[in-house]
Amino acid sequence: MSFPVDKLIFCPHDIDLSFSPLRQTIKDETYVLGAFNPGLAQLPNGNLLIMIRVAEALNQPIIGEQIHAIRWDEQAGYQLDAYPLHSVNAADPRKFQLLGNPYKVMALTSLSWLLPVELTADGTSVVQIHYDKIIAPQRTHQEYGVEDARITKIDDTYYMTTCSVSAERHSTTLYTSTDGLNYRLEGIILDHQNKDMVFFEGKIDGRFYALTRPLGDLYFATKPASPYYAGPTINLAQSPDGLHWKPVDTPLIRARKGSASTMKLGGGTQPILTDQGWLMLYHGVQLQGVVGIYRTFWALLDAQNPGQVLHIEDVHPILEASPELVEPIKYQLYLSDVVFTTGILDSGDHYIVASGECDLACRITHLPKSLFQVPG
Repeated sequence: MSFPVDKLIFCPHDIDLSFSPLRQTIKDETYVLGAFNPGLAQLPNGNLLIMIRVAEALNQPIIGEQIHAIRWDEQAGYQLDAYPLHSVNAADPRKFQLLGNPYKVMALTSLSWLLPVELTADGTSVVQIHYDKIIAPQRTHQEYGVEDARITKIDDTYYMTTCSVSAERHSTTLYTSTDGLNYRLEGIILDHQNKDMVFFEGKIDGRFYALTRPLGDLYFATKPASPYYAGPTINLAQSPDGLHWKPVDTPLIRARKGSASTMKLGGGTQPILTDQGWLMLYHGVQLQGVVGIYRTFWALLDAQNPGQVLHIEDVHPILEASPELVEPIKYQLYLSDVVFTTGILDSGDHYIVASGECDLACRITHLPKSLFQVPG
């Protein structure tokens, strides 16, 4: 499927690592493994903001018989931790698993921080890279990085959820801003592993709503006749203030048998209110290899009761990975078949959609609104 605008707007080579927060204490050579999964918002001046996840990795994580992880320390700043090669599984270039533990324990050869980049109002050109407003680890629960921003503007406040990674916990943290550029860390709002918490763009009966997607290593079997698979589920939560959250008792969207999302699924864009209901774009993953094939699907939720799914398109994706777009930078690819949509804005007769492409670059696509009409 082709679209009027569909391009990579920001790539690893667009980043000047002399501004990297890691330069404060790490002198070892690094490179940008990926500049991807951008949160999207409109600034007060009409321009757009993409909040890019920058995964900065060591050029040489393995030296001699040791492999190194990057970690931020509250007192000492960014540090390199060494582990004996024989004690890890280093098959994945992004991380390694520590062997001999009673649980699955990982360490990272990269550390992620967030880079705000300002775009033109149509999202097709870069206006300014705001290196002075980088968001990097500030608390011990962020010692292994800050990942995957999602931005939602409600009234006069921008709410940005991120995934904070540490040995303490794998949690969702919240930042707020009044101008879309300068953010204050509010702290942890979900105290468990949850990769895809996204605020709805507006309140319902005075309450905040959000998509959540708790993760774990154990799932229980569905009944034999169930139309669903066991596994991660997109759920709802509600809050009086955006800080304290109560999960809604029933699940929202589950991996359905016969769909293209049988491996896992999770929230993508912030749900936005349309004349048909809340429109949400989410990712579904098809089984293939270790990572799977990531595609973007969509659903409509009832305007007053978002727990009611009015329509779901989980068979035919609205977006897929584009080999043509990444052709100029294919020498940097370490994944394929991955599009991870993370932001949406209404722009008249179309939506401006931001995605991460192959965990490598940022993609901007203009999707006609006609694609989201409910049949019948």
